[in-house]
Amino acid sequence: MYNSIISRLAPETWPFSLEWLPQPAYMVGGAVRDAILGKKREYLDLDFIIPSDAVKVARKIAHHYQAGFVLLDKERKIARVVFPQATADFAQQEGDSLETDLHRRDFTVNAIAYNPHTQEIIDPLQGCADIELKVLRMISPANLQDDPLRLMRGYRQAAQLGFTIEPATQAAIRTLASYITQVASERVRVEIGYLLANSHGTPKITDAWEDGILAAFFQNATRDSFIKLAAVDQAATLLTATWPLLAEELQEYVRDTVKTTWLSIAKLACLVHPNPEVAETELQQLTYSRAEIRGVTTALKLFSQLKVTDMSLREQYLLFQEAGAVFTTTALLALANDISVEAMSGDKQLQVYAPLISRYLNPDDLVAHPTPLLSGEDLIIALKIPPSRMVGRLLSEIAIAQVEGKVGTVEDAIAFARELVEN
Repeated sequence: MYNSIISRLAPETWPFSLEWLPQPAYMVGGAVRDAILGKKREYLDLDFIIPSDAVKVARKIAHHYQAGFVLLDKERKIARVVFPQATADFAQQEGDSLETDLHRRDFTVNAIAYNPHTQEIIDPLQGCADIELKVLRMISPANLQDDPLRLMRGYRQAAQLGFTIEPATQAAIRTLASYITQVASERVRVEIGYLLANSHGTPKITDAWEDGILAAFFQNATRDSFIKLAAVDQAATLLTATWPLLAEELQEYVRDTVKTTWLSIAKLACLVHPNPEVAETELQQLTYSRAEIRGVTTALKLFSQLKVTDMSLREQYLLFQEAGAVFTTTALLALANDISVEAMSGDKQLQVYAPLISRYLNPDDLVAHPTPLLSGEDLIIALKIPPSRMVGRLLSEIAIAQVEGKVGTVEDAIAFARELVEN
């Protein structure tokens, strides 16, 4: 087993040669932990401790390999080298020895070092034993307090690794929960994003809320919010089993975001106030992007409308227009709400949403995906009217008339619009 760990950490797997590292130098953190767990990563994320001149070492490697260089922390002397399929962080050793540095870290499983020159694994805090036990154990409460984001990272890492948080560690997190407010919202949001990304994170984000870590960020969340959060996972399984194409959409990233998926948007909607306007204010305070906020508020506004079984074609058209790219998330939230609130089974509820979902998945369906007969400019020229909001309203009415079978050609559309303007 030891040999297999060493082979996974071998410099041959790195994007740069070992000769660029001084002696001594140590690999630490997640890469070492994952090698012991037997996990392989497509994208390498390497961390090194250098006793001195860490930034200079990083700069030389970046220059030689024509890689990106980022000075992450001038005061603490931490730099990053960015390769096409890897990043490597180089940090100046804190304290007068490697062991002193390792004792300043968050959890024992992250305080294991590997010396690539001697192929030695250094484990002063018994992190390997905790990996075998699948336990996340703090090094000390003081270390968690020094960087309160570590409180949140505990839940995220436990979810990612499939570990349990050791009782004394969880007790310390509860005691220190109020310190999380000292952390910038952007940093907390990243950890929340990891926990919302898949079903493994749901129990851990629920634990984080119960332990008081999330109270300051989601002030309107209740126990029912987390019941609904778990229901989103169930609903996603049901939806994607019936319509596999929806699985791809739910895992797509929202435009202009840092790895926020449409599945995450549905979960985020469970944690904020159900009123879209109040939810918008909450999410702005957490520095979510406009695209993320629009996704949540649109889903909150529309999900109850999806249950209406006798919607006219006009109503369906307007629903699809307002939902846009958020439709799948809206359907997911609607089904999750049914699972968490109503007695009917999810399978039975799927039948309620099937007609709208079928329309959405049919690219030729004019209700969900209208093909305009003419443009706004065409309308302005044909009717000799000035550019205004009325043009948009006319185009919308033409599209509705098209799905209702009232118009079918450009000439029909112009005549229909002219009649609307005259009347």
